[in-house]
Amino acid sequence: MFSPSASGFRGAAFACALALAIIPGIARANDEFRSEWFGFGSEVKASWRIEAMPNDNMRVIVRPKWLAEEHVKRRIVVLYPRASSAYNVAITEILHVFEDKQVDVEFHVINFDRKDDKGKASIREAEAMNANMIISMGSESTAWLWDNYRGGKLPVVTVCSKDPVTLGQANNYESGSGTNFAFTSLNMPIDSQMTYIIDLMPELKNIGILVDKTNVSAMETQAKPIADYARKKGLRPFMLAISRPENAAAELRTLVREATASMQKSDVDLTQSMFVVTGSTSVFNEIRTINREASRIPVLSLVPEIVQAGDDSAAISIGISFESNAHLAAVYASEILTNAAAVKALKVGIVSPPDIAINFKRTRAIGLKVPFSFFEAASTIYDPAGKLIRSPSVVVSAKQ
Repeated sequence: MFSPSASGFRGAAFACALALAIIPGIARANDEFRSEWFGFGSEVKASWRIEAMPNDNMRVIVRPKWLAEEHVKRRIVVLYPRASSAYNVAITEILHVFEDKQVDVEFHVINFDRKDDKGKASIREAEAMNANMIISMGSESTAWLWDNYRGGKLPVVTVCSKDPVTLGQANNYESGSGTNFAFTSLNMPIDSQMTYIIDLMPELKNIGILVDKTNVSAMETQAKPIADYARKKGLRPFMLAISRPENAAAELRTLVREATASMQKSDVDLTQSMFVVTGSTSVFNEIRTINREASRIPVLSLVPEIVQAGDDSAAISIGISFESNAHLAAVYASEILTNAAAVKALKVGIVSPPDIAINFKRTRAIGLKVPFSFFEAASTIYDPAGKLIRSPSVVVSAKQ
Protein backbone atom coordinates (compact mmCIF):
# COMPACT_ATOMS: atom_id res chain seq x y z
CA MET A 1 0.00 0.00 0.00
CA PHE A 2 2.76 2.40 0.86
CA SER A 3 5.62 3.71 -1.18
CA PRO A 4 8.74 4.29 0.92
CA SER A 5 9.84 7.81 1.72
CA ALA A 6 12.52 8.93 -0.70
CA SER A 7 15.75 10.06 0.93
CA GLY A 8 17.25 13.47 0.48
CA PHE A 9 14.21 15.67 1.10
CA ARG A 10 15.31 19.29 1.45
CA GLY A 11 13.43 19.43 4.68
CA ALA A 12 10.75 21.20 6.54
CA ALA A 13 12.86 24.26 7.17
CA PHE A 14 12.75 25.00 3.45
CA ALA A 15 9.17 23.84 2.99
CA CYS A 16 7.90 25.87 5.93
CA ALA A 17 9.54 28.96 4.59
CA LEU A 18 7.64 28.42 1.38
CA ALA A 19 4.27 27.25 2.53
CA LEU A 20 2.47 30.22 4.00
CA ALA A 21 2.24 33.88 3.28
CA ILE A 22 5.39 33.35 3.40
CA ILE A 23 5.76 33.25 -0.09
CA PRO A 24 6.77 36.80 -0.79
CA GLY A 25 10.30 35.64 -1.45
CA ILE A 26 9.31 32.69 -3.53
CA ALA A 27 7.16 34.06 -6.25
CA ARG A 28 9.84 36.48 -7.39
CA ALA A 29 12.87 34.22 -7.28
CA ASN A 30 14.32 35.59 -10.54
CA ASP A 31 14.56 39.36 -10.69
CA GLU A 32 13.53 39.33 -14.34
CA PHE A 33 10.59 36.98 -13.74
CA ARG A 34 7.18 38.15 -12.57
CA SER A 35 4.09 36.03 -12.04
CA GLU A 36 0.97 36.33 -9.92
CA TRP A 37 0.44 32.55 -9.80
CA PHE A 38 3.74 30.72 -10.35
CA GLY A 39 6.23 30.62 -7.49
CA PHE A 40 9.35 28.60 -6.69
CA GLY A 41 12.28 28.43 -4.30
CA SER A 42 15.01 30.99 -4.88
CA GLU A 43 17.71 28.33 -5.31
CA VAL A 44 15.94 26.96 -8.40
CA LYS A 45 17.26 29.79 -10.58
CA ALA A 46 20.83 28.43 -10.27
CA SER A 47 19.95 25.44 -12.44
CA TRP A 48 16.77 26.37 -14.30
CA ARG A 49 15.73 29.21 -16.61
CA ILE A 50 12.26 30.45 -15.74
CA GLU A 51 10.66 32.16 -18.71
CA ALA A 52 7.29 33.89 -18.84
CA MET A 53 5.55 33.86 -22.19
CA PRO A 54 5.32 37.46 -23.45
CA ASN A 55 1.73 37.21 -24.70
CA ASP A 56 0.32 34.72 -22.20
CA ASN A 57 0.61 35.40 -18.47
CA MET A 58 -0.88 31.97 -17.66
CA ARG A 59 2.05 30.05 -19.11
CA VAL A 60 5.64 29.55 -17.96
CA ILE A 61 8.50 27.51 -19.46
CA VAL A 62 11.21 26.07 -17.21
CA ARG A 63 14.37 24.91 -19.00
CA PRO A 64 17.51 23.27 -17.59
CA LYS A 65 20.61 25.45 -17.65
CA TRP A 66 22.93 22.45 -17.78
CA LEU A 67 21.80 21.56 -21.33
CA ALA A 68 21.70 23.51 -24.54
CA GLU A 69 18.13 23.98 -25.70
CA GLU A 70 18.64 21.72 -28.73
CA HIS A 71 19.69 18.88 -26.44
CA VAL A 72 16.47 18.87 -24.46
CA LYS A 73 14.52 15.93 -25.87
CA ARG A 74 11.62 15.61 -23.43
CA ARG A 75 8.74 17.88 -22.48
CA ILE A 76 6.38 17.74 -19.52
CA VAL A 77 3.24 19.83 -19.32
CA VAL A 78 2.34 20.77 -15.73
CA LEU A 79 -1.32 21.70 -15.38
CA TYR A 80 -2.18 24.18 -12.60
CA PRO A 81 -5.75 25.12 -11.64
CA ARG A 82 -4.77 28.33 -9.80
CA ALA A 83 -2.09 29.83 -7.58
CA SER A 84 -1.24 28.04 -4.31
CA SER A 85 1.59 28.14 -1.81
CA ALA A 86 1.48 24.32 -1.78
CA TYR A 87 2.16 24.23 -5.52
CA ASN A 88 5.17 26.50 -5.08
CA VAL A 89 6.66 23.97 -2.67
CA ALA A 90 5.79 21.04 -4.95
CA ILE A 91 7.20 22.43 -8.19
CA THR A 92 10.41 23.40 -6.40
CA GLU A 93 10.91 19.83 -5.19
CA ILE A 94 10.05 18.36 -8.60
CA LEU A 95 12.69 20.57 -10.20
CA HIS A 96 15.22 19.48 -7.57
CA VAL A 97 14.59 15.80 -8.31
CA PHE A 98 14.92 16.24 -12.07
CA GLU A 99 18.08 18.28 -11.56
CA ASP A 100 19.54 15.56 -9.30
CA LYS A 101 18.75 12.95 -11.94
CA GLN A 102 19.98 15.22 -14.77
CA VAL A 103 16.97 14.38 -16.91
CA ASP A 104 16.86 16.16 -20.27
CA VAL A 105 13.43 17.69 -19.83
CA GLU A 106 11.76 21.07 -19.99
CA PHE A 107 8.53 21.95 -18.22
CA HIS A 108 5.65 23.84 -19.81
CA VAL A 109 3.56 25.05 -16.87
CA ILE A 110 0.02 26.12 -17.76
CA ASN A 111 -2.60 27.62 -15.46
CA PHE A 112 -5.94 26.56 -16.96
CA ASP A 113 -7.81 28.56 -14.31
CA ARG A 114 -10.32 25.72 -13.77
CA LYS A 115 -11.94 26.43 -17.14
CA ASP A 116 -12.97 23.64 -19.48
CA ASP A 117 -11.98 25.37 -22.69
CA LYS A 118 -8.53 26.29 -21.39
CA GLY A 119 -8.00 22.80 -20.01
CA LYS A 120 -8.93 21.13 -23.27
CA ALA A 121 -6.75 23.56 -25.23
CA SER A 122 -3.85 22.68 -22.91
CA ILE A 123 -4.32 18.97 -23.61
CA ARG A 124 -4.40 19.57 -27.36
CA GLU A 125 -1.25 21.65 -27.09
CA ALA A 126 0.51 18.98 -25.01
CA GLU A 127 -0.22 16.35 -27.64
CA ALA A 128 0.68 18.67 -30.53
CA MET A 129 4.10 19.45 -29.04
CA ASN A 130 4.72 15.71 -28.52
CA ALA A 131 4.95 16.15 -24.78
CA ASN A 132 5.98 13.01 -22.91
CA MET A 133 3.76 13.50 -19.89
CA ILE A 134 1.29 15.67 -18.02
CA ILE A 135 1.83 16.39 -14.33
CA SER A 136 -1.46 17.22 -12.64
CA MET A 137 -0.87 19.85 -9.96
CA GLY A 138 -3.49 19.76 -7.20
CA SER A 139 -6.75 17.91 -6.60
CA GLU A 140 -8.74 20.23 -8.86
CA SER A 141 -6.50 19.53 -11.85
CA THR A 142 -6.54 15.81 -11.09
CA ALA A 143 -10.34 15.67 -10.89
CA TRP A 144 -10.67 17.63 -14.13
CA LEU A 145 -8.15 15.47 -16.00
CA TRP A 146 -9.74 12.27 -14.64
CA ASP A 147 -13.07 13.37 -16.10
CA ASN A 148 -11.64 14.69 -19.37
CA TYR A 149 -8.46 12.77 -20.16
CA ARG A 150 -8.79 9.29 -18.63
CA GLY A 151 -7.46 6.86 -21.23
CA GLY A 152 -5.70 9.67 -23.08
CA LYS A 153 -2.53 9.41 -25.14
CA LEU A 154 -0.15 10.87 -22.55
CA PRO A 155 0.63 9.51 -19.07
CA VAL A 156 -0.56 11.65 -16.17
CA VAL A 157 1.20 11.79 -12.79
CA THR A 158 -0.64 13.47 -9.93
CA VAL A 159 0.93 15.66 -7.24
CA CYS A 160 -0.49 17.69 -4.34
CA SER A 161 -3.69 15.68 -4.75
CA LYS A 162 -5.88 14.02 -2.14
CA ASP A 163 -6.63 10.31 -1.78
CA PRO A 164 -7.77 8.92 -5.17
CA VAL A 165 -9.38 5.85 -3.60
CA THR A 166 -11.69 7.88 -1.35
CA LEU A 167 -12.48 10.13 -4.33
CA GLY A 168 -13.36 7.14 -6.51
CA GLN A 169 -10.50 7.65 -8.97
CA ALA A 170 -8.71 4.41 -8.03
CA ASN A 171 -10.20 1.07 -6.98
CA ASN A 172 -7.56 0.37 -4.35
CA TYR A 173 -4.05 1.35 -3.28
CA GLU A 174 -2.14 -1.64 -4.63
CA SER A 175 -3.13 -2.63 -8.15
CA GLY A 176 -2.45 0.51 -10.16
CA SER A 177 -5.04 2.52 -12.04
CA GLY A 178 -5.04 0.41 -15.20
CA THR A 179 -5.22 3.70 -17.12
CA ASN A 180 -2.85 6.48 -18.17
CA PHE A 181 -2.88 7.84 -14.58
CA ALA A 182 -0.26 7.26 -11.88
CA PHE A 183 -1.60 8.56 -8.58
CA THR A 184 0.18 9.87 -5.52
CA SER A 185 -1.68 10.94 -2.40
CA LEU A 186 -1.31 13.69 0.19
CA ASN A 187 -3.46 11.67 2.58
CA MET A 188 -2.58 9.06 5.14
CA PRO A 189 -5.13 6.25 5.43
CA ILE A 190 -7.65 7.41 8.04
CA ASP A 191 -7.13 4.49 10.45
CA SER A 192 -3.40 5.18 10.55
CA GLN A 193 -3.94 8.94 10.90
CA MET A 194 -6.33 8.54 13.81
CA THR A 195 -4.14 5.97 15.56
CA TYR A 196 -1.43 8.63 15.81
CA ILE A 197 -3.94 11.20 17.07
CA ILE A 198 -5.29 8.87 19.77
CA ASP A 199 -1.73 7.99 20.82
CA LEU A 200 -1.08 11.70 21.23
CA MET A 201 -4.27 12.29 23.28
CA PRO A 202 -5.57 8.96 24.68
CA GLU A 203 -8.38 10.68 26.63
CA LEU A 204 -9.63 12.65 23.63
CA LYS A 205 -13.35 13.53 23.79
CA ASN A 206 -13.87 16.38 21.32
CA ILE A 207 -12.33 16.92 17.92
CA GLY A 208 -12.90 20.08 15.89
CA ILE A 209 -12.27 19.64 12.17
CA LEU A 210 -11.36 22.85 10.33
CA VAL A 211 -12.06 22.74 6.60
CA ASP A 212 -13.12 24.83 3.64
CA LYS A 213 -16.49 23.43 2.51
CA THR A 214 -15.74 24.56 -1.08
CA ASN A 215 -12.63 22.36 -1.08
CA VAL A 216 -14.29 19.12 -2.16
CA SER A 217 -11.18 16.96 -1.88
CA ALA A 218 -10.42 18.11 1.68
CA MET A 219 -14.04 17.54 2.68
CA GLU A 220 -14.29 14.07 1.15
CA THR A 221 -10.85 12.66 2.00
CA GLN A 222 -10.05 14.35 5.32
CA ALA A 223 -12.92 16.11 7.12
CA LYS A 224 -15.72 13.59 6.62
CA PRO A 225 -13.58 10.46 7.24
CA ILE A 226 -12.23 11.95 10.49
CA ALA A 227 -15.75 12.81 11.63
CA ASP A 228 -17.02 9.32 10.76
CA TYR A 229 -14.11 7.68 12.58
CA ALA A 230 -14.67 9.90 15.63
CA ARG A 231 -18.34 8.94 15.87
CA LYS A 232 -17.53 5.22 15.64
CA LYS A 233 -15.03 5.61 18.50
CA GLY A 234 -17.43 7.53 20.72
CA LEU A 235 -15.77 10.91 20.19
CA ARG A 236 -17.68 14.11 19.51
CA PRO A 237 -16.74 15.67 16.16
CA PHE A 238 -17.29 19.35 15.41
CA MET A 239 -17.37 20.07 11.67
CA LEU A 240 -16.11 23.65 11.42
CA ALA A 241 -16.46 24.44 7.72
CA ILE A 242 -15.96 27.90 6.31
CA SER A 243 -18.15 28.79 3.35
CA ARG A 244 -16.27 31.73 1.83
CA PRO A 245 -12.48 31.32 1.50
CA GLU A 246 -12.03 35.06 1.01
CA ASN A 247 -13.64 35.60 4.41
CA ALA A 248 -11.75 32.78 6.16
CA ALA A 249 -10.33 34.79 9.06
CA ALA A 250 -13.68 36.19 10.17
CA GLU A 251 -15.49 32.86 9.79
CA LEU A 252 -12.78 30.97 11.67
CA ARG A 253 -12.82 33.44 14.55
CA THR A 254 -16.50 32.72 15.12
CA LEU A 255 -16.38 28.96 14.45
CA VAL A 256 -13.37 28.26 16.67
CA ARG A 257 -14.57 30.52 19.49
CA GLU A 258 -18.01 28.89 19.55
CA ALA A 259 -16.61 25.36 19.32
CA THR A 260 -14.18 26.06 22.17
CA ALA A 261 -17.04 27.19 24.39
CA SER A 262 -19.08 24.12 23.46
CA MET A 263 -16.16 21.74 24.07
CA GLN A 264 -15.62 23.22 27.51
CA LYS A 265 -19.06 22.01 28.62
CA SER A 266 -17.82 18.39 28.54
CA ASP A 267 -14.12 19.17 29.00
CA VAL A 268 -13.83 21.92 31.60
CA ASP A 269 -10.05 22.34 31.52
CA LEU A 270 -9.83 21.67 27.74
CA THR A 271 -7.32 18.83 28.13
CA GLN A 272 -9.42 16.31 26.18
CA SER A 273 -10.16 18.36 23.09
CA MET A 274 -8.31 19.06 19.86
CA PHE A 275 -8.62 21.07 16.68
CA VAL A 276 -7.47 19.44 13.43
CA VAL A 277 -6.55 21.65 10.46
CA THR A 278 -7.13 19.94 7.12
CA GLY A 279 -5.29 20.59 3.88
CA SER A 280 -7.49 23.55 2.93
CA THR A 281 -5.21 26.43 1.97
CA SER A 282 -7.71 29.10 3.00
CA VAL A 283 -7.90 27.50 6.44
CA PHE A 284 -4.27 26.71 7.20
CA ASN A 285 -3.19 30.16 6.05
CA GLU A 286 -5.13 31.45 9.10
CA ILE A 287 -3.17 29.48 11.71
CA ARG A 288 -2.63 32.67 13.75
CA THR A 289 -6.38 33.27 13.94
CA ILE A 290 -7.05 29.64 14.87
CA ASN A 291 -4.45 29.64 17.66
CA ARG A 292 -5.77 32.88 19.08
CA GLU A 293 -9.32 31.55 19.40
CA ALA A 294 -8.45 27.98 20.44
CA SER A 295 -7.42 28.89 24.00
CA ARG A 296 -5.54 25.89 25.48
CA ILE A 297 -6.86 23.41 22.94
CA PRO A 298 -4.05 21.86 20.86
CA VAL A 299 -4.12 22.63 17.14
CA LEU A 300 -2.91 19.69 15.06
CA SER A 301 -2.31 20.05 11.34
CA LEU A 302 -2.54 17.39 8.67
CA VAL A 303 -0.11 19.55 6.66
CA PRO A 304 3.44 19.38 8.11
CA GLU A 305 4.41 22.74 6.64
CA ILE A 306 2.05 24.49 9.05
CA VAL A 307 4.43 23.66 11.89
CA GLN A 308 6.98 26.45 11.61
CA ALA A 309 9.12 28.80 13.65
CA GLY A 310 7.63 31.02 16.34
CA ASP A 311 4.07 31.31 17.58
CA ASP A 312 2.15 31.28 14.30
CA SER A 313 2.31 27.54 14.02
CA ALA A 314 0.34 24.39 14.66
CA ALA A 315 1.55 22.65 17.83
CA ILE A 316 2.13 19.40 15.99
CA SER A 317 1.54 17.87 12.60
CA ILE A 318 1.07 14.29 11.47
CA GLY A 319 0.72 13.90 7.73
CA ILE A 320 2.43 13.97 4.37
CA SER A 321 4.21 17.18 3.43
CA PHE A 322 3.84 18.84 0.05
CA GLU A 323 7.56 18.35 -0.41
CA SER A 324 7.58 14.63 0.41
CA ASN A 325 4.62 13.99 -1.86
CA ALA A 326 6.20 15.99 -4.69
CA HIS A 327 9.45 14.07 -4.33
CA LEU A 328 7.63 10.79 -4.73
CA ALA A 329 5.60 12.12 -7.68
CA ALA A 330 8.82 13.26 -9.37
CA VAL A 331 10.33 9.80 -8.87
CA TYR A 332 7.22 8.27 -10.45
CA ALA A 333 7.46 10.70 -13.37
CA SER A 334 11.15 9.95 -13.89
CA GLU A 335 10.53 6.20 -13.85
CA ILE A 336 7.78 6.51 -16.45
CA LEU A 337 9.90 8.77 -18.67
CA THR A 338 12.80 6.31 -18.62
CA ASN A 339 10.53 3.27 -19.10
CA ALA A 340 11.50 1.92 -15.70
CA ALA A 341 7.82 1.68 -14.75
CA ALA A 342 4.49 1.42 -16.54
CA VAL A 343 2.07 4.20 -15.68
CA LYS A 344 -0.96 1.91 -15.42
CA ALA A 345 0.80 -0.46 -13.00
CA LEU A 346 2.09 2.01 -10.41
CA LYS A 347 0.27 1.68 -7.12
CA VAL A 348 -0.99 4.77 -5.33
CA GLY A 349 2.11 6.52 -4.01
CA ILE A 350 1.81 7.22 -0.29
CA VAL A 351 4.84 8.36 1.69
CA SER A 352 5.36 6.22 4.80
CA PRO A 353 6.09 6.69 7.65
CA PRO A 354 4.34 10.07 7.86
CA ASP A 355 6.07 13.38 8.37
CA ILE A 356 5.80 14.44 12.02
CA ALA A 357 6.63 18.02 12.97
CA ILE A 358 6.56 19.52 16.48
CA ASN A 359 6.75 23.08 17.75
CA PHE A 360 7.63 22.85 21.45
CA LYS A 361 7.02 26.56 21.95
CA ARG A 362 3.36 25.93 21.10
CA THR A 363 3.06 22.63 23.01
CA ARG A 364 4.46 24.25 26.16
CA ALA A 365 2.20 27.27 25.83
CA ILE A 366 -0.89 25.04 25.88
CA GLY A 367 0.43 22.30 28.17
CA LEU A 368 0.34 19.50 25.59
CA LYS A 369 2.51 16.53 26.53
CA VAL A 370 4.17 14.95 23.51
CA PRO A 371 4.99 11.21 23.73
CA PHE A 372 8.68 10.43 23.44
CA SER A 373 7.93 8.17 20.46
CA PHE A 374 6.68 11.25 18.57
CA PHE A 375 9.87 13.12 19.45
CA GLU A 376 11.97 10.20 18.18
CA ALA A 377 10.01 9.91 14.92
CA ALA A 378 9.69 13.63 14.18
CA SER A 379 11.55 14.85 11.12
CA THR A 380 11.13 18.50 12.10
CA ILE A 381 11.33 20.01 15.58
CA TYR A 382 11.25 23.57 16.86
CA ASP A 383 12.55 24.10 20.39
CA PRO A 384 10.76 25.90 23.28
CA ALA A 385 12.01 29.21 21.88
CA GLY A 386 10.42 28.37 18.53
CA LYS A 387 13.76 27.85 16.77
CA LEU A 388 14.53 24.99 14.40
CA ILE A 389 16.61 22.23 15.97
CA ARG A 390 15.86 19.27 13.69
CA SER A 391 14.98 18.95 10.03
CA PRO A 392 15.63 16.25 7.41
CA SER A 393 18.31 18.14 5.54
CA VAL A 394 19.68 20.72 7.97
CA VAL A 395 22.09 19.93 10.74
CA VAL A 396 21.30 22.43 13.48
CA SER A 397 23.65 23.03 16.38
CA ALA A 398 22.08 22.72 19.82
CA LYS A 399 24.22 25.71 20.85
CA GLN A 400 22.45 28.11 18.51
